[in-house]
Amino acid sequence: MPEITINMAAGRTDEQKTNMMRDISKALVTHLGVDPEAVVIQINEAPLAHKMKGGKTFVERLAEQNK
Repeated sequence: MPEITINMAAGRTDEQKTNMMRDISKALVTHLGVDPEAVVIQINEAPLAHKMKGGKTFVERLAEQNK
């Protein structure tokens, strides 16, 4: 049973996340030959203030992009 965990910053819509999980599931079925019922996908989302890259939180990075 393939189990995929995706860690990402919060902010995407439920529709975007559902579509992403469907695409990943289809890829596993196609490339690994597993039954769709065997595929488990979980998304772990972190608030933007709880994620950092390059010494700046994602909140800070977003603020800089919106200047």
